[in-house]
Amino acid sequence: GLGSKRPVSENAQKEQTMAQYDYLIVGAGLFGCVFAREASDAGKRCLVIERRPHIGGNAYTERLEGIDIHRYGAHIFHTSDERVWKYVSGFVRFNNFVNSPIARYRDELYNLPFNMNTFSKLWGVVTPKEAQAEIARQIEELHIDEPKNLEEQGLKLAGRDVFEKLIRGYTEKQWGKPCSELPAFIIRRVPLRFTYDNNYFNDRYQGIPEEGYTRLAEKLLEGVEVRLCTDHAAFRREHPAIAEKIVYTGAIDEYFECCFGPLQYRSLRFETERLEEENFQGNAVVNYTAREVPYTRVIEHKHFTHAKSPVTYVTREYPDPWSPGKERYYPVNDAENEALYQKYRQKAEGEGNVLFCGRLGSYRYLDMDKTVKAALELADAELGPRPRAPLVTER
Repeated sequence: GLGSKRPVSENAQKEQTMAQYDYLIVGAGLFGCVFAREASDAGKRCLVIERRPHIGGNAYTERLEGIDIHRYGAHIFHTSDERVWKYVSGFVRFNNFVNSPIARYRDELYNLPFNMNTFSKLWGVVTPKEAQAEIARQIEELHIDEPKNLEEQGLKLAGRDVFEKLIRGYTEKQWGKPCSELPAFIIRRVPLRFTYDNNYFNDRYQGIPEEGYTRLAEKLLEGVEVRLCTDHAAFRREHPAIAEKIVYTGAIDEYFECCFGPLQYRSLRFETERLEEENFQGNAVVNYTAREVPYTRVIEHKHFTHAKSPVTYVTREYPDPWSPGKERYYPVNDAENEALYQKYRQKAEGEGNVLFCGRLGSYRYLDMDKTVKAALELADAELGPRPRAPLVTER
């Protein structure tokens, strides 16, 4: 069973003799959706349960007045993995959106990632050689040998101007602490590009589903039994042996009732507003890098898909300390939490029929393409070779 020590109902006792499903998939985010599709196509009986009232996890989009609203922050699909790109493109059509965010520091606007447009605006330089010389000069002046914290690390990597205007405030808001109190390893490198290219990602493929991510989740779950607003712990008590195996994409500490204490996360809070204007900021994503602005970015959803609408919807994204009951976004992968995760990981190995997966099950931040890839790899391991899904034109 599922490790439940509580008394079980008559229904549950009947179930114990005969599993109704091959897989109980906990969580209808991208990992759960992809695995459910693959297992279902391989002839397995699957049940997906989801705590929230919708499918799609944090990639969930809701269409309002012709605009797909990214309810849990900006989601841009990007990958260099051809198998992953072909896979998702086989279910829905993706547009050719290129992520080119703008950074706003007070009333100054800069291009991201840090590139020649950024440096030209900062210092009036024109050539890569001039930009490199200015950054080198600023780093040299600082005399930082071994960075002791994130502030020193950022200064050593990017120089004073880039760090002070574009990194410090944003990072302090994100983590809720001064950069001088954050570990240096959070910034391993600062992507400084000496070209006039505003494409944020280096990946070969990039885009957003034309009909929104919820449509992708719907296509993946076509024909699969799904129960929404269903809490896993309560469901497991009621149905301890409903499936041969469990694919668990929830939080690993929560599965074990946080018996070693909760793993730490950073959370986010979103405020979405409908505006009676056609175009509020001229770009999908504008990062606010000054410390005194309480939000880290403003998303104008219509620019993701070039939606035509006389109104617009914008979302302000506020970093938030995490506490039980809030959504988990960014794992705090410091030494203390890593040690705690290893304890849960060890305990998880004792749960023979439960596979802990996805970003919450593995306590690491995963981009969407890495999530899809991990789900396909689990499907390969569990289900063996299978025919690939037909492309979207045939579906």
